[in-house]
Amino acid sequence: MAKKKTITPLDIMDLEAYALIRRNWRREMVAFKKNRRIGLGPDATVYFESYETMLYQVQEMMHTERGGDEQMADELSAYNPLVPQGDEAVATIMFEIENEGRRDRFLRSVGGVDAHFFMEVGGVVARGAPEREVERTNKEGKASSVHFLHFRFTPEQIALFRTPGTVVRVGVDHPNYGHMAILPEATRAALADDLAD
Repeated sequence: MAKKKTITPLDIMDLEAYALIRRNWRREMVAFKKNRRIGLGPDATVYFESYETMLYQVQEMMHTERGGDEQMADELSAYNPLVPQGDEAVATIMFEIENEGRRDRFLRSVGGVDAHFFMEVGGVVARGAPEREVERTNKEGKASSVHFLHFRFTPEQIALFRTPGTVVRVGVDHPNYGHMAILPEATRAALADDLAD
Protein backbone atom coordinates (compact mmCIF):
# COMPACT_ATOMS: atom_id res chain seq x y z
CA MET A 1 0.00 0.00 0.00
CA ALA A 2 1.37 3.41 -0.97
CA LYS A 3 2.40 5.69 1.89
CA LYS A 4 0.40 8.87 2.30
CA LYS A 5 2.41 11.99 1.48
CA THR A 6 -0.01 14.73 2.50
CA ILE A 7 -2.08 15.30 5.62
CA THR A 8 -5.54 16.65 4.79
CA PRO A 9 -8.29 18.02 7.04
CA LEU A 10 -10.09 14.69 6.60
CA ASP A 11 -7.17 12.95 8.35
CA ILE A 12 -7.62 15.02 11.52
CA MET A 13 -9.84 13.43 14.14
CA ASP A 14 -12.62 15.26 15.93
CA LEU A 15 -11.12 16.59 19.17
CA GLU A 16 -13.54 14.74 21.44
CA ALA A 17 -12.87 11.45 19.65
CA TYR A 18 -9.13 12.11 19.79
CA ALA A 19 -9.29 12.73 23.54
CA LEU A 20 -10.66 9.19 23.99
CA ILE A 21 -7.74 7.53 22.23
CA ARG A 22 -4.99 10.06 22.97
CA ARG A 23 -3.23 8.03 25.67
CA ASN A 24 -3.13 4.87 23.55
CA TRP A 25 -1.98 6.77 20.45
CA ARG A 26 0.79 8.42 22.45
CA ARG A 27 1.99 5.00 23.63
CA GLU A 28 1.90 3.66 20.05
CA MET A 29 3.76 6.75 18.79
CA VAL A 30 6.53 6.33 21.39
CA ALA A 31 7.07 2.77 20.12
CA PHE A 32 6.85 3.91 16.48
CA LYS A 33 9.43 6.67 16.98
CA LYS A 34 11.89 4.41 18.81
CA ASN A 35 13.46 3.22 15.56
CA ARG A 36 13.37 6.67 13.96
CA ARG A 37 15.81 8.39 16.34
CA ILE A 38 19.60 8.28 16.46
CA GLY A 39 22.22 10.18 18.40
CA LEU A 40 24.80 12.08 16.38
CA GLY A 41 27.74 12.91 18.62
CA PRO A 42 27.26 14.07 22.20
CA ASP A 43 24.90 16.98 21.52
CA ALA A 44 22.71 16.20 18.50
CA THR A 45 19.78 13.86 17.98
CA VAL A 46 18.28 13.09 14.58
CA TYR A 47 14.54 12.38 14.51
CA PHE A 48 13.38 10.96 11.19
CA GLU A 49 9.87 12.12 10.36
CA SER A 50 7.02 10.38 8.55
CA TYR A 51 3.38 10.86 7.66
CA GLU A 52 2.54 9.24 11.01
CA THR A 53 4.79 11.46 13.14
CA MET A 54 3.53 14.61 11.44
CA LEU A 55 -0.14 13.56 11.68
CA TYR A 56 0.37 12.96 15.39
CA GLN A 57 2.04 16.37 15.77
CA VAL A 58 -0.83 18.15 14.01
CA GLN A 59 -3.40 16.24 16.07
CA GLU A 60 -1.59 17.16 19.30
CA MET A 61 -1.37 20.82 18.34
CA MET A 62 -5.09 20.88 17.53
CA HIS A 63 -5.90 19.16 20.84
CA THR A 64 -3.75 21.57 22.85
CA GLU A 65 -4.65 24.88 21.20
CA ARG A 66 -8.20 24.17 19.96
CA GLY A 67 -7.93 26.85 17.27
CA GLY A 68 -10.44 25.40 14.84
CA ASP A 69 -10.23 25.51 11.04
CA GLU A 70 -7.89 28.50 10.95
CA GLN A 71 -5.37 26.74 13.17
CA MET A 72 -5.73 23.53 11.17
CA ALA A 73 -4.77 25.35 7.98
CA ASP A 74 -1.71 26.78 9.72
CA GLU A 75 -0.68 23.41 11.16
CA LEU A 76 -1.04 21.62 7.83
CA SER A 77 0.98 24.34 6.15
CA ALA A 78 3.71 23.98 8.77
CA TYR A 79 3.91 20.18 9.01
CA ASN A 80 3.06 18.87 5.53
CA PRO A 81 6.49 19.95 4.18
CA LEU A 82 8.05 17.52 6.68
CA VAL A 83 6.18 14.47 5.35
CA PRO A 84 8.58 12.39 3.18
CA GLN A 85 7.60 12.34 -0.48
CA GLY A 86 8.83 8.86 -1.40
CA ASP A 87 12.33 9.79 -2.56
CA GLU A 88 13.71 11.25 0.66
CA ALA A 89 14.28 11.02 4.36
CA VAL A 90 13.13 14.05 6.33
CA ALA A 91 14.76 14.79 9.67
CA THR A 92 14.32 17.11 12.59
CA ILE A 93 17.76 17.62 14.13
CA MET A 94 17.96 18.93 17.66
CA PHE A 95 20.98 20.11 19.61
CA GLU A 96 20.08 19.15 23.15
CA ILE A 97 22.33 20.77 25.73
CA GLU A 98 20.83 21.34 29.18
CA ASN A 99 23.36 23.86 30.49
CA GLU A 100 22.26 27.24 29.15
CA GLY A 101 25.73 28.78 29.05
CA ARG A 102 27.30 25.79 27.28
CA ARG A 103 24.35 25.63 24.87
CA ASP A 104 24.77 29.30 23.96
CA ARG A 105 28.54 28.92 23.40
CA PHE A 106 28.02 25.77 21.34
CA LEU A 107 25.32 27.27 19.08
CA ARG A 108 27.50 30.33 18.47
CA SER A 109 30.29 28.00 17.32
CA VAL A 110 28.22 26.08 14.74
CA GLY A 111 26.63 28.79 12.59
CA GLY A 112 25.55 27.42 9.22
CA VAL A 113 25.55 23.85 10.53
CA ASP A 114 22.35 23.05 8.61
CA ALA A 115 24.43 22.98 5.41
CA HIS A 116 26.73 20.29 6.82
CA PHE A 117 24.47 17.26 7.37
CA PHE A 118 24.56 14.24 5.07
CA MET A 119 23.41 10.66 4.67
CA GLU A 120 25.50 8.01 2.97
CA VAL A 121 23.75 5.03 1.39
CA GLY A 122 25.93 2.26 0.01
CA GLY A 123 28.87 4.68 -0.16
CA VAL A 124 26.96 7.42 -2.04
CA VAL A 125 26.35 10.70 -0.20
CA ALA A 126 23.09 12.68 -0.13
CA ARG A 127 23.55 16.15 1.36
CA GLY A 128 20.80 17.54 3.55
CA ALA A 129 18.73 20.39 2.13
CA PRO A 130 17.43 22.66 4.91
CA GLU A 131 13.87 23.90 5.08
CA ARG A 132 14.08 27.60 4.25
CA GLU A 133 10.90 28.88 5.89
CA VAL A 134 13.03 30.34 8.71
CA GLU A 135 16.73 31.19 8.66
CA ARG A 136 18.42 28.82 11.13
CA THR A 137 21.53 30.93 11.74
CA ASN A 138 21.03 34.49 12.98
CA LYS A 139 22.96 37.60 11.93
CA GLU A 140 25.46 37.08 14.74
CA GLY A 141 26.28 33.59 13.43
CA LYS A 142 24.43 31.69 16.15
CA ALA A 143 22.72 28.50 14.98
CA SER A 144 19.25 27.44 16.02
CA SER A 145 18.96 24.41 18.27
CA VAL A 146 16.43 22.85 15.83
CA HIS A 147 16.92 22.15 12.11
CA PHE A 148 14.66 20.55 9.48
CA LEU A 149 16.41 18.75 6.63
CA HIS A 150 15.51 16.78 3.50
CA PHE A 151 17.86 14.07 2.25
CA ARG A 152 16.86 13.27 -1.35
CA PHE A 153 17.97 9.97 -2.84
CA THR A 154 18.53 8.67 -6.36
CA PRO A 155 16.58 5.59 -7.51
CA GLU A 156 19.78 3.57 -7.02
CA GLN A 157 20.15 4.83 -3.44
CA ILE A 158 16.50 4.01 -2.75
CA ALA A 159 17.00 0.46 -4.00
CA LEU A 160 20.06 0.10 -1.75
CA PHE A 161 18.24 1.68 1.20
CA ARG A 162 15.45 -0.88 0.85
CA THR A 163 17.92 -3.78 0.77
CA PRO A 164 18.33 -5.43 4.20
CA GLY A 165 21.83 -5.08 5.57
CA THR A 166 22.79 -2.00 3.55
CA VAL A 167 25.04 0.28 5.59
CA VAL A 168 23.44 3.71 5.94
CA ARG A 169 25.25 6.50 7.75
CA VAL A 170 24.08 9.90 8.92
CA GLY A 171 26.66 12.57 9.65
CA VAL A 172 27.60 16.17 10.12
CA ASP A 173 30.87 17.69 8.92
CA HIS A 174 30.82 21.21 10.36
CA PRO A 175 34.39 22.28 11.31
CA ASN A 176 33.31 22.64 14.96
CA TYR A 177 31.03 19.61 15.12
CA GLY A 178 31.94 16.54 13.09
CA HIS A 179 30.28 13.20 13.84
CA MET A 180 28.88 10.19 12.04
CA ALA A 181 26.63 7.29 13.05
CA ILE A 182 25.55 4.08 11.35
CA LEU A 183 21.80 3.54 11.36
CA PRO A 184 20.84 0.36 13.21
CA GLU A 185 19.15 -2.18 10.95
CA ALA A 186 15.77 -1.49 12.58
CA THR A 187 16.13 2.21 11.77
CA ARG A 188 17.17 1.50 8.17
CA ALA A 189 14.11 -0.73 7.78
CA ALA A 190 11.77 1.89 9.31
CA LEU A 191 13.05 4.61 6.98
CA ALA A 192 13.01 2.29 3.96
CA ASP A 193 9.27 1.98 4.51
CA ASP A 194 8.95 5.72 3.70
CA LEU A 195 10.61 5.28 0.31
CA ALA A 196 8.69 4.53 -2.90
CA ASP A 197 8.71 1.00 -4.32
